[in-house]
Amino acid sequence: MRVSNRLALISAALILAVAVQGLSLARAGKASSSMASVLLPNSSPLVSFRFLFNAGSASDPKGKEGLAALTASMISDGGSRAMSYEQISEAMYPMATGFVSQVDKEMTVFAGTTHRDNLQKYYQIISAMLLDPGFRDDDFKRLRTNAINFLKESLRGNNDEELGKEALYVSIYNGHAYGHQNVGTVESLEKLTVEDLKKFYRDKYTQANFLFGLAGGFPKNFEEKVEADVATKLAAGTASKITLTQPEKISGLEMQVIQKDTPGTAISFGFPIAVTRPDPDWPALLLMQSYLGQHRSSNSYLYKRLREIRGLNYGDYAYIEYFPRGMFQFAPDPNLCRRQQIFQVWIRPVEPKNGLFTLRAALYELDKLVKNGMSQEDFDATRRFLTKNVNALTKTQDSQLGYAIDSKYYGIPTFTDYVRDQLAKLKLEDVNRAIKKHLQAENVKIAVVTKDAEAFKQAAVDGKPSPVSYTSLPAKEILDEDKIIESYKLTFNMKKVEVVPVDRVFQR
Repeated sequence: MRVSNRLALISAALILAVAVQGLSLARAGKASSSMASVLLPNSSPLVSFRFLFNAGSASDPKGKEGLAALTASMISDGGSRAMSYEQISEAMYPMATGFVSQVDKEMTVFAGTTHRDNLQKYYQIISAMLLDPGFRDDDFKRLRTNAINFLKESLRGNNDEELGKEALYVSIYNGHAYGHQNVGTVESLEKLTVEDLKKFYRDKYTQANFLFGLAGGFPKNFEEKVEADVATKLAAGTASKITLTQPEKISGLEMQVIQKDTPGTAISFGFPIAVTRPDPDWPALLLMQSYLGQHRSSNSYLYKRLREIRGLNYGDYAYIEYFPRGMFQFAPDPNLCRRQQIFQVWIRPVEPKNGLFTLRAALYELDKLVKNGMSQEDFDATRRFLTKNVNALTKTQDSQLGYAIDSKYYGIPTFTDYVRDQLAKLKLEDVNRAIKKHLQAENVKIAVVTKDAEAFKQAAVDGKPSPVSYTSLPAKEILDEDKIIESYKLTFNMKKVEVVPVDRVFQR
């Protein structure tokens, strides 16, 4: 249904070639030899494919949320007209390969890789899946049930952390084209029909929205066959255009507390930022993000203050770009480009008795960062780390192409060169200026998943101190700071504070 962990199971040589909303496709709407493509030929025995359509969940019609994702699932996890899904699975098994889909707000991607000895057989199968899908009723019923179960069981039932993060996005983008989970809502999925999917396919899966990528040891001129097949099977169409409004203004602290029978308390908070990769302030915020909460890093500031010193939880991270599935991986996926982003802090579950103190502590540290900025020592250390870490993000052929496509989308140089060059030019005053300009701790959306939601809400809005409970006391200076944090003022917008039963999340 979506790439998530399944991409990790495909060979590390899998190449992600993603086209996105806003890319100017060559001669859009016309079949031609200049069809948009990304070609990385090399001597590898593997051949990787990436098929992209610049239409994602932001293209879902109102009331039909999940249409883009379910349509993609019918292609990657359903049969073609020539072969059933069971026949496809049986044929791919001895080739040790697959064909997967990923849907985000503004793009849908299909990816697979195979050994060049199996290239013709593999391409025959996947091209039929993509260009001549079967849209069988049994596949539709199975995949729609899977999508509903993902929302009800996987996300709502088994994953407090991703639940809170995704609920935060839905809350921030209320009434916006980004304002629903990519898989959809339970209510809308229950109403979708095969005919809805066929129409979305006809309207969005067009040459004008298409880009393909090839990498590895594919034969000379193989791309011409792909172009010809696409030109024969897909309508010319017109490029999709999504108009994005500004997210609703956040006034004070706005909080959704999700009532769920769970042992921990998971917290996420954030707000929109008007910064994407080409913005002059993006490198400064990238450095800030790494300092404050580098994903899965024990060296970041929040991790040290909340986990290492106080032992409150497993980890505490910060982001300036969408980073789904963070609990399953150590590095972000490329090709999740968006024209609008949020600043987000992810506080992995804490004991309920320390939940409110931990929320206060994270907001307190954010507020302190905005007021005081970073030190020269922290700036220098973080810049050194990032200058090296960017190579780790692009260490595989697969990720290099993914980031190259992202750079094309954003109109910036090669990602590694861009980051290193910008970091080399960056000064401490640039970072502290960007922090003051783009970050704050007063107008923030908060999503909390906890067992006693009403008690958490009441304790938060009452404004009374929320002392921390330790099994082993930290140093005196930390205990002194705890006294400040436990009474750190939280100014809630009472019109935007609510308790929501977990079975209502992603319901409509």
